[in-house]
Amino acid sequence: MTGQLLNHRTEGPASAPPLLLGPSLGTSYALWDDVAPELSATHRVVRWDLPGHGGSPADLIGPGATVGDLADLVLALADSLGIERFGYAGVSLGGAVGLHLAVHHPERLQSLSVVCSSAHFNGARPWRERAERVRREGLEWLVESADARWFTPGFTVPRLVRAHREADPAAYAACCDALAAFDVRDRLADISVPTLLIAAREDPATPPAHLREIADAVPGSTLVELPGASHLAPAQCPRPVVAALRAHLDGVPGRGMAVRREVLGDAHVDRAQARQTPFTARFQDFIFRYAWGEVWTDPTLSRRERSMITLTALVAHGHYEELALHVRAARRGGLTPEEIGAVLLQTAVYCGVPAANSAFATAQRALAEEDAGEETGEETGRG
Repeated sequence: MTGQLLNHRTEGPASAPPLLLGPSLGTSYALWDDVAPELSATHRVVRWDLPGHGGSPADLIGPGATVGDLADLVLALADSLGIERFGYAGVSLGGAVGLHLAVHHPERLQSLSVVCSSAHFNGARPWRERAERVRREGLEWLVESADARWFTPGFTVPRLVRAHREADPAAYAACCDALAAFDVRDRLADISVPTLLIAAREDPATPPAHLREIADAVPGSTLVELPGASHLAPAQCPRPVVAALRAHLDGVPGRGMAVRREVLGDAHVDRAQARQTPFTARFQDFIFRYAWGEVWTDPTLSRRERSMITLTALVAHGHYEELALHVRAARRGGLTPEEIGAVLLQTAVYCGVPAANSAFATAQRALAEEDAGEETGEETGRG
């Protein structure tokens, strides 16, 4: 060990909650290039390089290194930046560092996100054999198979493959030693920080079963599985990764989800979540964070007043499918049919008689369905 620090990059306001991002073996902090800028809008993001990777000195670790040694380097980096407690997210070896911190230094973590990683890495022998060969032959033989190990067929990120090729073989081998010795399965139940697990369904290195094992053992944890993604999910599927991390870091579903369920009902929200895809994940995150997490939870207006404003806006813009949803929500929130009718009558004056005519027809059907205990119409995942 030396007195040097891990190479790192800091983004976002210095006053924002700190978030440290850890890389996988063979990559650099460029792994987070499409994720960190998004998260830096609300967090002080610090992403770091493993020893001998990117810009980090190779002599920070040596033969026989452990994940605990890497965790100590991360804590030294945080200390140098004046960061006492922080959120942490890491991929593969970076995720193992997060698990070690959660087990051995829970007082330093505000939250933990483990991405495409494991509580163990399939035994020591394969990693020791890899370390020995890398010390003899270098890294080129591994670089040739990087895309197959990291991504689904036909996808690549040249800057990450380049980082693999340029990594220091001795430091890479020491990181393999750390993976060989890592196994915290017997300590997972001790983890008490809020924990998110992100699995990639096409990941050959740490398949979803590895993340499910952690999720089953860590109390109160959340598991998200990403279809169509492989081992380096933040590089291949940054948008759903950002959505999952934002939801976890900002405490959503939390109060926003609770209010959404109170207003729209469990049945609607359950269907919307079931229909969520990687394509719609970011939009769902936007709804949780802003519509329900901030606006609908603001106590300045009552729930009844918000329903009346929402009905008026939907009529004004002709969003009648959404109007039916919010007519039912208004009834759930305590508005009577007479009050809903009065709101729609008001829209006839300011939005026009044709708009109000369509609105009354939509509302009448919605109220009839509500009285009959039904809810029809195709689920769109909105609202």
